[in-house]
Amino acid sequence: MTCRSGGLLAAVLALLVFLAPVEASAVGPVETGLFSVTGVQVDVTDTDAATARTRAIIEAQVKAFYMLAERLGSPEATQRLQGMDARDIGRMLRSLSIEEERSGPGRYIGKLTVRFLPGKIREVFGRYGIDVVEDQAPPIVVLPLWKGPNGPVIWEDNLWRKAWLDLKAEQSLVPIIVPLGDLADTSAISAMEVEAGDAIKLESLMIRYEAKAILVAVAEPDPQGGIHAVMQGDSPLGRINFDKVYTAEDGTLEGAAAAAAKRFDDVMLEKWRSVRIKVAADARARAAAQQQASRAASSMAIAVPFSGIYQWNGIRARLLATPGVLGVDVSTIAENGAVIQLAFADSIQDLQSALSGSGLRLVQSRGTWVLQPL
Repeated sequence: MTCRSGGLLAAVLALLVFLAPVEASAVGPVETGLFSVTGVQVDVTDTDAATARTRAIIEAQVKAFYMLAERLGSPEATQRLQGMDARDIGRMLRSLSIEEERSGPGRYIGKLTVRFLPGKIREVFGRYGIDVVEDQAPPIVVLPLWKGPNGPVIWEDNLWRKAWLDLKAEQSLVPIIVPLGDLADTSAISAMEVEAGDAIKLESLMIRYEAKAILVAVAEPDPQGGIHAVMQGDSPLGRINFDKVYTAEDGTLEGAAAAAAKRFDDVMLEKWRSVRIKVAADARARAAAQQQASRAASSMAIAVPFSGIYQWNGIRARLLATPGVLGVDVSTIAENGAVIQLAFADSIQDLQSALSGSGLRLVQSRGTWVLQPL
């Protein structure tokens, strides 16, 4: 991702943010991990190392912005936002920190974490009509099992485990937790037990990481090239059935493994976004319908004669159960009658028909609406 021209001011702004920590009190509530992008890699050459570093910091924040847009919005959202000025992106920045860096004559290579201000991101995405999904799915433990020439492995360093770790998806919309592989993990379950599908030991690992599901991701070299990746099981997002051969443009197994892990992550993100956007749309539709019903509501005063309190209670109960009746307020009441204010939807004719179905009759007498049992 390259920066547009005129980036010198953006560079200065970026460096100021980079060098000056921002306190939570200065920016409101601290953002969740959803607005932080980790592992942003940059490799920039320029006239000298200092200039290259300055450009790399600007490039990192621009690159992170589009990564965040894809995470919270969609790939289409990133296309809609293309061409934003680096200075505008810099104004949404909360802070940067360096994970790794090295430099040489005229070159800077680094990996950074970029944090954005939630309010600013929401504001910009809203202007572009992008639905932002912020609520996270329940976390899922993914246990990568690599079946290489020397047999199945889970805790040893291998390209399949590395592909999942490189996702850095612990704070994603669909949090993916790759177990640490520490002594507690290695003592809890072995590669042979994972391959055999030991449900009790797998569940114990899931409980340790406080997740809602655990999925075993199995991969092995495919005879035709690339890797064959399989993942099946139940998750909070539904049944997972992932079985495909992946290859990489560079022809390496490492590239194929990264492509497979990334594809799974993309599918889960899209599935969760679709679910949450539909929930939000349904909620908006319900609110609009309620608002419309409220605007369409009418009310009028009605006299209700009765012979005693028991008859009144019966009339009132049937009235409240009538479709289209929104509310009943008692204005005055005496031993033989009451005056009520009746709120209702639709027309008076519809109301009369609905009341008739409830065993009540609404008629007009000498300019006054009167309600009586049939």
